[in-house]
Amino acid sequence: MTPWLTVVGIGEDGFKGLGRNARHALLKASRIIGAQRQLDLLPVCIRGERQLWPSPFSLDPVLASRGQSVCVLASGDPMFFGVGASLARQLSSDDMLILPAPSSCSLAAARMGWPLQDVVTLSVVARPVAALNAQLSSGQRLLVLSNDGRSPAAIAALLRERGFGPSRLTVLEHLGGAAERRIDGIASEWAEGAIADLNLIAIECIAEPNAPRLSRLAGLPDTAFKHDGQLTKRDVRAITLARLAPTPGELLWDVGAGSGSIGIEWMRAHPSCRALAIESDEGRQQLIEHNRDALGVPGLQLIRGRAPLALDGLEPPDAIFIGGGVTREGVLDTCWAALKPGGRLIANAVTLQSEMALMVWREQHGGELTRIHIAQAQPLGDFDTWRQALPITVLDLTKPLDA
Repeated sequence: MTPWLTVVGIGEDGFKGLGRNARHALLKASRIIGAQRQLDLLPVCIRGERQLWPSPFSLDPVLASRGQSVCVLASGDPMFFGVGASLARQLSSDDMLILPAPSSCSLAAARMGWPLQDVVTLSVVARPVAALNAQLSSGQRLLVLSNDGRSPAAIAALLRERGFGPSRLTVLEHLGGAAERRIDGIASEWAEGAIADLNLIAIECIAEPNAPRLSRLAGLPDTAFKHDGQLTKRDVRAITLARLAPTPGELLWDVGAGSGSIGIEWMRAHPSCRALAIESDEGRQQLIEHNRDALGVPGLQLIRGRAPLALDGLEPPDAIFIGGGVTREGVLDTCWAALKPGGRLIANAVTLQSEMALMVWREQHGGELTRIHIAQAQPLGDFDTWRQALPITVLDLTKPLDA
């Protein structure tokens, strides 16, 4: 089949920088859809009808043109945080041909002399800058697609707040074009005013000596979270997440989320991991919102309500953690029914009543019960002794594939 849609990646060098196939596709297209900046790069010899993307953005003009000879213009590589990726979710590979140009990150890596495979790339285009918090560690190099000319100042402020003020920032404007410009600075001293909306930020992360060390592995310090005492403590959290075993693309329900620590660390395990935090207490909802941004997972979705009623209609999860409410009627049953076949359910209990509920559930559905005892050395007069934390009972079971 001949694709009816061609997605052309175009750089700042415009039509003259395109390859033969891309030029030919534009010359024969009956309709060309793109942003004004991209359409303005085309010469007058391109006769196809020019159409702007609607505002708010929608793919409808493309999808409604099925069967016609259509070109879509994209910046650089259409499959790198671009419209090509969005179209690929709606159309088959038989419907469209992708003709990429060098991405802005490829050009930026070339300008900086950074091996692209060693760099973390991310976008804050229509996304919260808080997502950078999950990537900050000393020595890490980041390439960040900016939302607009205000993004560099916002990112510099975030770096200062997180204790990464010494980090080196390079803003690259209009990469690959005649107006290309480079601006270098330090996050703690950043004061550059006028920045072009079309820019990319290269960041070499350098931490201050006292900056918090926040690993991507499970078990962040309890001090990394704001909480009211309803927090799965560090060692228990690490054990719980090891049993939940997050893998890329999976969805977690964090039921009775408290401060959201389990869902947050689940999402920090991989950029494509998702989590729903179900919490009814308004004060804890605010803590979850703070913690998810501070720890770099602003995409964590807060479900304001009380299980099991709040679970109705939610997307079926790959894994469920129940940190509170196991004695509440219907919570375990509802979670088990919603869990995908092969999914994992982990529930923690502290009280005798909740422990008994887990024991009864295990008799009915199987699984493994584990009791966790943790003690910490604390002063006792002139000496030290072990202070035992409350024991935690953990139920760990996997839903059968034929369930």
